[in-house]
Amino acid sequence: MNAMVDAAELKPVAPFLVVRDKDGNPGLQGSRCSACNETVVGTVKVCPNCGGRNSNVPVSLSTRGHLYNYTIVHRSLPGVKVPFISAIVALDGGGAIKGTLAVPIEDVAYDMLVEVSFFKADQVDTQGREYLIYQFVQA
Repeated sequence: MNAMVDAAELKPVAPFLVVRDKDGNPGLQGSRCSACNETVVGTVKVCPNCGGRNSNVPVSLSTRGHLYNYTIVHRSLPGVKVPFISAIVALDGGGAIKGTLAVPIEDVAYDMLVEVSFFKADQVDTQGREYLIYQFVQA
């Protein structure tokens, strides 16, 4: 997280991005099923593993994990720099999250240890709001 940015003042780009503490440090929010112990990113009412209803409790997720899968994107929307690495990371302790991996393409390796880096987006929306975003970096 950029030391000059207070995450509490930024709008999260995704609902699973949360401010964890009074100092404004960001984190990831998930749900864990009390019936089967399945952990997912975000808030769910029905467990995707066992189908349990009302058995999910909110949990803070790890910001570290291992690269599960990736693709190198060569064509994207106008204004998006390519190539970039779109990645899926299996978080330590459960859950998986998709995002951009910010490492040189030649350094990418399956199962590499990565961590989530939080920062303020360069752009603002039409109402002038600033956003909290994330990417993966090598741990």
